[in-house]
Amino acid sequence: MQAVVCQRAFIIVLFVDFSVQFGPVGKRQQLLLSLAMHGTRWHRSAGECFDNYKQYNEGDEQMETNSTTFESTDRRSNFGASVVGKAAWIVLASAFIGWMFDAMDLYLFTMIMVPALHDLLGPSQGSALQIGALIVGAKLVCWGIGGILFGVLADRFGRARVMLGTMLIYSVFTAAGALAQDWHQLLAFQMLAGFGIGGEWAAGAALVVETWPEKHRAKAVQVMQVANVVGLIAASAIAILLSGAGWRWVLGVGAVPAIASLGLRFITPESASWEQSRAAEIRHAGPRMGSISEIFGRQLRRRTVVGTLIASAMMIGSWGASILFPALLREFFPSAGNPEFTRQTGIAFMATNLGAVLGFASILLLVTLIPRISRRAVYAVFCAGAWIAGVALFGGAKTLGTLYVAMLGFGFFGLGGFGIVALYLTELYPLHVRATGQGFAWNMARLFTALGPLIVSSASANLGFRVVGIALATVFGIGLAAIFFGPETG
Repeated sequence: MQAVVCQRAFIIVLFVDFSVQFGPVGKRQQLLLSLAMHGTRWHRSAGECFDNYKQYNEGDEQMETNSTTFESTDRRSNFGASVVGKAAWIVLASAFIGWMFDAMDLYLFTMIMVPALHDLLGPSQGSALQIGALIVGAKLVCWGIGGILFGVLADRFGRARVMLGTMLIYSVFTAAGALAQDWHQLLAFQMLAGFGIGGEWAAGAALVVETWPEKHRAKAVQVMQVANVVGLIAASAIAILLSGAGWRWVLGVGAVPAIASLGLRFITPESASWEQSRAAEIRHAGPRMGSISEIFGRQLRRRTVVGTLIASAMMIGSWGASILFPALLREFFPSAGNPEFTRQTGIAFMATNLGAVLGFASILLLVTLIPRISRRAVYAVFCAGAWIAGVALFGGAKTLGTLYVAMLGFGFFGLGGFGIVALYLTELYPLHVRATGQGFAWNMARLFTALGPLIVSSASANLGFRVVGIALATVFGIGLAAIFFGPETG
């Protein structure tokens, strides 16, 4: 009798577990219930029964960890799925909005930095450019630290709540900068905003990957990456529209994401895969969530090193070069007060961002037409292209026409390449350390990049900005070499 009861209980528990993972009752669940009701004697004791159920769960979780490509439990939650549901679209919209506002708040300060510091410093309190470099550097450091910290928190406490929490943090403190009475307060507010800005991507990207069906998730990641460029355009538009109102109003607009995050909190679902893994961890049937030590363990160490190197190469090469764009344009417009310089600077950055959008679109097209295309090969092509475009930009652009063509190419490969970096990092780690791993790689790259403004400005003064620009282009070669030491995830 005990065996029959146990056998029925075991199959009913299986039924509940399958129902949670795969949705409405299907033929498999009906078969299990039928077997349970007919009393087939599979187990001789209650202990053996629930031991087998525990082994079933542990084996399922272990399969994820031991898999060569670390296919995670999000495949189970999307078992057999190819149709994109309403929840997936809501998640993508939320992550897109979060990443867009992330970029917008990041660039808003850059665009009002000089007038804000002139206002706060006055004529005799020091150089606005030096103080501005200090604030930007400190913000980038907090950006990197926040990204690593919130990546761990997203694995432990959920992707949706951490993503929306970071939106609240960066928007509140960006807007708080409008109330700053001296540069020290502005520095503090920008550093606190940096923590939130750094944390949004890891949580949002993990949420998108785990919510969208496997067939479409690569495309969803590319759509999310476009939000960064949209955020930059939004920041430019705000700065132009509110230029007459003053810098405090521009920063005040940074509060908009806080309102958006409060609204999105009620409609954005949590990752079902994360909830299943978290439940397995609680009942001691699954791996520990968000373990930063695990990404440096034997199985994941190489992935972490490669992920950090390829993200750093792309970020240092592209960001470092963008610091030199104004100096490059100054050669064509040497008069500091020339209004044409401001207009041409806008056109140059527009060309670069147009190239970035085309780069993202090309990756989106590739993963749509060839879903299993080699991520390593695509990254290698974009790295090589960025290297060539960087050398052409700083070594060969002698007229405005060639300058804009080179900037378009650099935007396509150097900025558009972030699309494949983002996709590769989301596929590099198993679910239980996905946000931790990709957050570490992405944000360590940001920390390395934070040193860029100081090194680039100092080296340019001694060697000339064109020489430094060409040297920065060679950084893409590090990524080109490193990617082939990583696994293929396509």
